[in-house]
Amino acid sequence: MTCIFCQIIERKIPSSIVYEDDTVLAFMDIQPVNPGHVLVIPKKHAESVAELDDETMGALNVVCKKVNQALRKSDLKVEGVNHFLADGEAAGQEVFHVHFHVFPRFANDGFGLKFKEDYANLPPRSELDAAAGKIKKNC
Repeated sequence: MTCIFCQIIERKIPSSIVYEDDTVLAFMDIQPVNPGHVLVIPKKHAESVAELDDETMGALNVVCKKVNQALRKSDLKVEGVNHFLADGEAAGQEVFHVHFHVFPRFANDGFGLKFKEDYANLPPRSELDAAAGKIKKNC
């Protein structure tokens, strides 16, 4: 089956486009968290951020910023803006084509992140340093 976002890029499926250039497409999410919810995707298919080159990743971030600014200038209800990426199934990714969600937020809009009960318990510095070392050697 062809990727639904690739079908949108190819204009085989309708979408409400808010921005397009040679690298990036931004369009309205059909199941929005709030009115103004936009998806920002690379035109070249990639399932995860790790597959993107730095230029494409940079272009995505620039367009996310443009959409953020456009939302704030619109007459939509916007008290804040979330940029969200689910990268991988365990992270909640449902469509396996990289996509950033950029959507307006406002007080009591019903959206939020759920944290585990012990979230307020800060890990010891030694644990943070050990994790940092494992990541650093691969950067």
